[in-house]
Amino acid sequence: MFGKLDLYIIRKFLGTFFFAIVLIISITIVFDFSEKIDNFIDKEAPLRAVIFDYYVNFIPYFANLFSALFTFISVIFFTSKMAADTEIIAILSSGVSFRRLMFPYFISALIIGVFSFFLSNFVIPPANAKRLDFTETYLKKRFVSKERNIHRQIEPGLFIYMTNFETSSNIGYKFTLEKFEGKRLISKLSSRSIKWNDEKEKWTLKDYMIRRIDGDKETFEKGKSIDTLLNFKPDEFSRRTDVVEAMDMMELDDFIDEQTMRGDSNISAYKIEKYRRIANPFSAFILTLIGVSLACRKVRGGMGLHLGIGLGLSFSFILFMQISTVFATNGSMNPLLAVWLPNIVFLVVAIFLYRAAPK
Repeated sequence: MFGKLDLYIIRKFLGTFFFAIVLIISITIVFDFSEKIDNFIDKEAPLRAVIFDYYVNFIPYFANLFSALFTFISVIFFTSKMAADTEIIAILSSGVSFRRLMFPYFISALIIGVFSFFLSNFVIPPANAKRLDFTETYLKKRFVSKERNIHRQIEPGLFIYMTNFETSSNIGYKFTLEKFEGKRLISKLSSRSIKWNDEKEKWTLKDYMIRRIDGDKETFEKGKSIDTLLNFKPDEFSRRTDVVEAMDMMELDDFIDEQTMRGDSNISAYKIEKYRRIANPFSAFILTLIGVSLACRKVRGGMGLHLGIGLGLSFSFILFMQISTVFATNGSMNPLLAVWLPNIVFLVVAIFLYRAAPK
């Protein structure tokens, strides 16, 4: 049952957590503004857009991105202070077990985890849409696709191929469209180039040839130019991988299914974003358990030693996560395993520290 001790620890935990977020974000905004102020001036970014489209939407994104780290630091900080003031010893001496002591910590971690999950999947995506639009307009150069030998399925049984696509002119070269029924090729369209027509909202093919196969019979059709509707748009070739940050949970699932069908080469990055939105809130429990197990013991060196060890573990967690993500993005590791592997490894560390902690 809830008692005064539980409420005391929860207030300490959440109060320290949100104070740390406000402090770090304030410092980050100052440094970020000083770094980007030249770009804002050069691109003549309106002050209203800088404040409301960029920084207001930057705050929840940044806070959620490092929520696990803030959780860990908060636990280390206030638990070390409690240990230094012999509060932990007094609590355990009064008959409260170490396991029972973890209860308010986990309640706080649950609140932070649910808050992080809700932000990641429903609040931050629309905020990211505005932030990314601002970044594209005022901070980043126009995206130039370097993809070569593009081969995608745009519909079941319908495949396209291009040697390359120029995003600046919306032109693809050496275009091929193949239609299959099962494993049998029934038609093939080839053209020297394909260009998007904004007025007609159609694709224009130059120097084309259509080959139709009906059993043993083949027919050919040639021409200089033809307009056609195809199930893809030019913006698909100028899409950055961070576009998924602006999608909520349902949109992201649909997008991944669509891009998997089309054979997108960045599918691993999209799946990493999906799995990370679940794994990151869960990491709050693991890091809380590690933090309490480390900081509850009163040692020589006090809070400084605890913070030093805690920061070392937290940054090793982030580094481990980044390394596994790189392996998954390069295709040598399953994205689900890559995202959850740091949690699994540090869960083992957390259990070991919990058993070694003073009871």
